[in-house]
Amino acid sequence: MRELPRGTVTFLFTDIEGSTRLLQELGAERYAAALDAHRRVVREACARQDGVEVDTQGDAFFVAFPTALGTLAAARDAQERLEILVRMGIHTGTPLLTREGYVGEDVHRAARIAAAGHGGQVLVSAATAALLRGDGLRDLGEHRLKDLSAPERIYQVGDGDFPPLKTLYRTNLPVPATPFLGRDEELTQVAELLASDGIRLLTLTGPGGSGKTRLALQAAGFAADGYPDGAWWVPLASVSDADEVMPAAARELGGGGPLDQLVGDRRLLLLLDNFEHVVDAAPEVGRLLSECPRADVLVTSRERLRVQGEQVYPVPVLERAESRELFNVRARAVQPDFEPDEHVDALCARLDDLPLAVELAAARTALLTTEQLLERLGSRLDLLRGGRDAEARQRTLRATIEWSYELLTPEEQRLLAALSVFRGGWTVEAAERVCEAEVELQQSLSDKSLVRRWESARFGMLETVREFAAEQLRPERRDGLLRRLLALLTETFEGNLLPETPGGARVDLAREERPNVDAALDWATENGEVEAGIRLMLTLELYWATNDPLGGRERVDALLAVAGDDLDRRARAHALRIRGSTFDMTGDSSLAEPQYERARELFESLGDDDEADHLLLRIAIAARYVGDLERAVQLATEVLERARLRGNRRDEAMALNNLAMVALARGDRERGVRLAHEAASVAAEIGFIWWRGITLLATAEWLIAAGDADSAKAEAREGLAALALVPDLVNIPIALAACAAIASVDCDAIRAGTLWGAVEAAGEREPRPTTGEALREYAPYVEPVRGADFDRGRKRGRALSLETAVQHALSGLDSPQ
Repeated sequence: MRELPRGTVTFLFTDIEGSTRLLQELGAERYAAALDAHRRVVREACARQDGVEVDTQGDAFFVAFPTALGTLAAARDAQERLEILVRMGIHTGTPLLTREGYVGEDVHRAARIAAAGHGGQVLVSAATAALLRGDGLRDLGEHRLKDLSAPERIYQVGDGDFPPLKTLYRTNLPVPATPFLGRDEELTQVAELLASDGIRLLTLTGPGGSGKTRLALQAAGFAADGYPDGAWWVPLASVSDADEVMPAAARELGGGGPLDQLVGDRRLLLLLDNFEHVVDAAPEVGRLLSECPRADVLVTSRERLRVQGEQVYPVPVLERAESRELFNVRARAVQPDFEPDEHVDALCARLDDLPLAVELAAARTALLTTEQLLERLGSRLDLLRGGRDAEARQRTLRATIEWSYELLTPEEQRLLAALSVFRGGWTVEAAERVCEAEVELQQSLSDKSLVRRWESARFGMLETVREFAAEQLRPERRDGLLRRLLALLTETFEGNLLPETPGGARVDLAREERPNVDAALDWATENGEVEAGIRLMLTLELYWATNDPLGGRERVDALLAVAGDDLDRRARAHALRIRGSTFDMTGDSSLAEPQYERARELFESLGDDDEADHLLLRIAIAARYVGDLERAVQLATEVLERARLRGNRRDEAMALNNLAMVALARGDRERGVRLAHEAASVAAEIGFIWWRGITLLATAEWLIAAGDADSAKAEAREGLAALALVPDLVNIPIALAACAAIASVDCDAIRAGTLWGAVEAAGEREPRPTTGEALREYAPYVEPVRGADFDRGRKRGRALSLETAVQHALSGLDSPQ
């Protein structure tokens, strides 16, 4: 593909008018032939004038030219030779050229000009006409395009007679100061809802700053062709009384009489903007629709109207790519030489991808770098301020949220503040337990767009809303709420994270609740509630070990530092046990053993033989890791005997594992594999899925090292499948590296590269010593298959999620070789 023109560029947009009708008239075969001929003519005409094809979709072309004269010549040439009706639009500007293509208002304007025309017509913008010096152009006057930009003077090439342009003419829709960016999918969905025969009242809901008004204006302009009597905007922000809504709408239509009489039988669209504070007028909207059968109403509101026939469309926050584009464009408006960097995506994420927040942050780039903005976002509500021309309620992010908060009842305000203690969302039941929240009040906050439904059964707030709500919470009430949150989490995980619970460990639940766990543990640490904090930590021991051992260690250390010497012996023993497991899972077994020894001594002093024996078993495992095999066998055998006497099957499975690994280390394959299978079987029987996975993975690794990759396949498959159920984010990358080694032995370079790339990417996303060690250990195995196929697979693997990489590895182990 030739290089796209830079600097001043002229765009040509073309498409076939009435392509669907033409298909029906010609039939599929003749239409396909006509389409091919059309494409050939347009491409040849553009190529002769140095046009570069930017994009082609269906029957539409987007071509960039270095000169306006060349663009006009190409359009004329193509129209003379085309046998079907094609409309064309030409516009000149200075768009931004990125790796993805052209970005900026000029692209949208050229497309809108083309869309305003008719088949066989070539339209030209004023910017292009100035460069052509009136060469055969006919002035069609000023027109408002559907993108709601300022009026554009449009010219026609030649003297042909065509129907009026498809532009806005009967409307008071305002011209926004900045171009509409992104939201293509939402715009299409809203336009389709407006065009639906069964929908006459459409309400766009969402929190303050989510872009409801902008989307509604754009959709109204987009749908204006369907309303011969116009699309009319009724701004309600300044209307303070519900009784004034209908008179305000009547004034916008240019009359002083009752609104229903003004509308009558006219086919028009009313856009009632910012309805939330006059929601008591909702019944009047319902009456208007019943009395005026050809009118439609589009509403923006932070809550739905709750009238018959209403269709609600919740406006989502921006997609990350749209948020990024919005930030970059608005930043360049205040800082023309602004260049996006690696902090922009993080900024957008911290701002909830909320359009108003993103725009206000971008305005700050005149003074602050993106890195400085990111550092200061802790006080985002006051940092982000708009210009003097913004509405008072949207001049700052704080004012936007205050506007919604002040419309709540005292009970709703109290609940909103209470819910701010949840950093990671909540279930209805959790809100009832922690905040004593009635379901009706929770529903009301959801209806008002201050609470949003996340996945299946969870709810949450945008972080900007949560920050404001937290400010409304009195310290003593916050303490009580967090105390209840900590108790609820402890109770939840005691029933779901015990390894011996049938069905396995629910580490996924812990990952989901992690932000709330952090909030509860922060409170416990700050307020000296050490024993309660350690109890919660203990219920999450498997989570810390398999997902975030370093984070778990930091949490325990913080609690121990607060406690000093004044701590219950049992709580201290549990803290040391957790701390030891975090060293184990980072490969520092020599540091784990002293923690376990001290914990065991404390449990013995309390007469708790079960806990003391379990710690002795952990010491045996640590001894094996540091190479003291005799001691490892002695301690594991001692614990195994007592575990079987007491019926402690968890410790039985762990002791069998340790004895199996020692046997394998000594080269006794038969005994080692037999004991490993016995350990895995016991673990499976009691639902100790994680330990089954650990045991089988370790066996597979030993078989690979012994040169028997074929026998390792079954162990690796079962072990990885078990670890994925937990999921164990520490050991899964190790298992994937082992699977890459197996694929290499099988000479499957693509699969080996794919799994290797996935492990590398996992190590970069979450750096862990164990992942780096696995890459070093298995590097010699993949070396023989490195090459083009391996590199191709490796590139693919780096783009896979860990879950997808696991499925890819399992499918390879299942397939016949």
